Amino acid sequence: MIFVVKRRKLPLRVEDIMSTPPVVIELDATIADAARAMKSERVGSVLVVDKEGKLRGIVTERDIVFAVAEGWDLSARRVWEVMSENPIYVRPDEPLDEAVRKMRSLNVRHIPVVDEEGKPVGMVPFRDVLDTMMTLISLIVG
Repeated sequence: MIFVVKRRKLPLRVEDIMSTPPVVIELDATIADAARAMKSERVGSVLVVDKEGKLRGIVTERDIVFAVAEGWDLSARRVWEVMSENPIYVRPDEPLDEAVRKMRSLNVRHIPVVDEEGKPVGMVPFRDVLDTMMTLISLIVG
């Protein structure tokens, strides 16, 4: 007798684990503003938006370290000077495994989630992906 084993995908979507609301700042905010937002919200990145609220970039802890190492005055320099422009993003209804593939292929630890208008609605930090995986493993193992 031959058994056919079907591989099933878990129906996890980005919206199932994304952090909401995302931490956002405007293009003209200072790097110090970004650092303070990260500290107060206990996150490793902030999303940079334009006046219409559309995603324009992302500032991460690494970007702040770069600015400090360069001796920049964080209260005078703007986030647009250190942000990664036009970051990759995902939509809330995308499969979680696609988001993880994007993160791995581009070696990023945070991926913004945007709506149809390009406005941030959430963030998927790798830490949350790992927490989800650990929960699934504990359910399987027992």
